[in-house]
Amino acid sequence: MRFPGILPAVTSPFDASGGVDSAALQANVRALVDAGVHGIVGTGTMGEAASLSTDERRAVIAAIVAAADGRVPVVAGVSAGTPAQAIGYAADAVAEGVDALMCLPPLGYRGDDDEVIAFYDAIADAGGLPLMAYNNPEASGVDMPPELIARIGASVANVVAVKECSGDVRRIPALLNTTDLEILVGGDDWALEGFSAGATGWVSGVADVAPAECVALYEHCRAGDLEPARELYARLLPLARFDMRPKLVQFFKTAMDEVGLAGGPTRPPRLPLLDSERDELAEALAALRPGVAA
Repeated sequence: MRFPGILPAVTSPFDASGGVDSAALQANVRALVDAGVHGIVGTGTMGEAASLSTDERRAVIAAIVAAADGRVPVVAGVSAGTPAQAIGYAADAVAEGVDALMCLPPLGYRGDDDEVIAFYDAIADAGGLPLMAYNNPEASGVDMPPELIARIGASVANVVAVKECSGDVRRIPALLNTTDLEILVGGDDWALEGFSAGATGWVSGVADVAPAECVALYEHCRAGDLEPARELYARLLPLARFDMRPKLVQFFKTAMDEVGLAGGPTRPPRLPLLDSERDELAEALAALRPGVAA
């Protein structure tokens, strides 16, 4: 299985009582698919997975699979601190009909290379689906350099791709030279650089807000149309840069509300944006769609 194109890492809307709003989630997913995205990633960082109970995680994945309705593949994030916990999340996601899994290295433990490989091997073997390794040192506390990712790809049969989110675009050509894995951009503010280096896909938060623009950027890159890609990327960047800030979920959920999708509140410990942060977001949205009133 491959993951080319734009794969929004979707948020998890919550209702007035604080529970998962499955209807709003499904409406968001249908809107993203209608806009032309190529896949959906659920229960990741953007989905506030760490704040969801096991039952809620399963409900989120079920809602996404139902809304996608086979039109695009669905990838479930199963990141956890232990193989057993990740395997449990994977089993629930597989039962709901996902097409693939995505996982960080073990959370809360700075494992050595052999431990990280064993972690992925256990999850890949039990899950039985294509598995996307996810390198995000900020989120997991473990940086997987290209040499380690190459070892994982060579050792673990079901690991077929890596979402590279170290923030160092030089990792992408390094990975392409050391492994046969599919390489996906994992940071929103280096998507053009990543595609130009050879990444085939983009797991994106900004695509929750501007899916059509992200799809257009991907198509320009595929076609080698650099000038329109640069122009579009310049408009996306002010919004995309929020992806690398601690309040990325609040920024993108608020932006979704502004463009007519269901963003809504976040769960603690996340707090609402400050007025100054809302002003920053308004400027970014204005840059994205010049001439459109906020």
